[in-house]
Amino acid sequence: MRLVKKFGGTSVATIERIRRVAAICLGSREQGHEVVVVVSAMAGETNRLLELATQVHQGAIDREVDVIVATGEQVTAGLLALAIRQAGGDAQSFLGHQVKIRTDSAHACARIESIDAGPLTDCLAARRIAVIAGFQGIDSTGSITTLGRGGSDTTGVAIAAAIAADCCEIYTDVEGVFTADPNVVPNARQIEQISFEEMLELASLGAKVLQLRAVEFGMNHGVPIHVRSSFTDRPGTWVNTEDPDMEQPVVSGVTVVVDEAKITVRDVPDVAGVAWKLFSPLSDGGIIVDMIIQNISAGGTVDMTFTVARSDCERAVALLTKQCSELTGAGKNITADSGIAKVSIVGVGMRSHSGVAKKMFELLAGESINIQMISTSEIKISVVVDEKYAELALRTLHDGFIV
Repeated sequence: MRLVKKFGGTSVATIERIRRVAAICLGSREQGHEVVVVVSAMAGETNRLLELATQVHQGAIDREVDVIVATGEQVTAGLLALAIRQAGGDAQSFLGHQVKIRTDSAHACARIESIDAGPLTDCLAARRIAVIAGFQGIDSTGSITTLGRGGSDTTGVAIAAAIAADCCEIYTDVEGVFTADPNVVPNARQIEQISFEEMLELASLGAKVLQLRAVEFGMNHGVPIHVRSSFTDRPGTWVNTEDPDMEQPVVSGVTVVVDEAKITVRDVPDVAGVAWKLFSPLSDGGIIVDMIIQNISAGGTVDMTFTVARSDCERAVALLTKQCSELTGAGKNITADSGIAKVSIVGVGMRSHSGVAKKMFELLAGESINIQMISTSEIKISVVVDEKYAELALRTLHDGFIV
C-alpha cells in the first residue's frame, strides 16, 4: 500500500516524540508499505514565530510573515528525516517548493492549485521515506505561501490525492472523531466510521479534529482519511464515502460554537435588492455571514438577523452603520449580541427519519433553553441559544440522541 501519514504539532512536540514518529513510519515501511510523511511545526512553534513577526511588524500577514512561519515545518521535516536515518531507515525531506505545491497568492490562507508528484514518486521508487513540510507552498511568482491554521492536514490529503495513495492517516493527540467534545461531554464516544459529508458539517460547526479544507480534498478526490492518535496503536476514525448498505445513525455528532455573535438590523425597507445592499459591505469587508433570518414587520419593513464570527462583530456593525445608513437609520436600528452559542446535531440518518427537529426542540425545552435562531440542511440542524446554556444544550442533545 501507498500511505500518507500526517503528524500534528503535539505529535512532534519534542525530540522523543519525533523519534516515536520515526518508529511509526519505519514500522509501516517494514510491513512493505510505501510511506510519505507530512509534518506540522512543533507544538507552539508557529505561535512563537508569529509573535516574533508581530514584534517587528504590526499588520496583516504578508509575504515576509509567511517566509517566517513556514520555517517551523521545515525544522520538523529535517529533524524527522534525521531521526528515521538514525533509526536505520532512509529518508529525504522536502519543502513546499521542492514538491512544487502550487497555490494562489493569498498569504496565510492560500489554496492549493496543483502538486508535482514526480519528486515524491522518485523518492518512493528509491525505497526512501519522503518527509514533507506541511502548511506551505509557492505561488506563481515563487513566493512562499502558507495554507492557514491546520493547513498541514490539507497538505497531507492533497499529497495523498496527488500520488494516488490508498489513504491519508492523520495522527493527532486524540484517538479519533468523537460524538461530542469529550472535555464537555464525558460520555462522548469515538466514532468508528463517518461519511465525508457528516465530517464536513462537523468540521464547519466547531469540531477541530480535522481542518475543513482537508475533508473537502478527501471527498473531492476520493481519499479515505484515518484520524488516529500518535500515542497509541489503536485504530481511530475512518472518514470515507457513505456506505449505502450500512444502517446510518440518525445523529452522528453534536457540536457547539461559542465564538459567534448575532446582529439584528430592524425596520429595513421591504423592497427588492435590500438584502444585497445590506450584505454587500460585509462581503466586501471579508466578513463571513453564517445564519440569516428575515422577519416581516409592520409598516412595510423587515428585520434582518444574522450571525458572524465574534471577532468580526464590531467591524460588521461599523460597516453597516457607515455604508447602509439609508437602510438602517445611521445605525440606530442595529443591535449586536456576543453572548450566544450555536449548537448543532449532524447525521446522514436525518434524511430517512422524521421528527428529528421536533425531538431536538423538545429536549431543549425540557431544560428551559430558549431557541433564538434555527438553521437546517439535509443532515444538520443548528440553533442559536444563550451562551450560558451552551454546555447544557450540548450534553442534553448528546444524551437525547446518541447515548
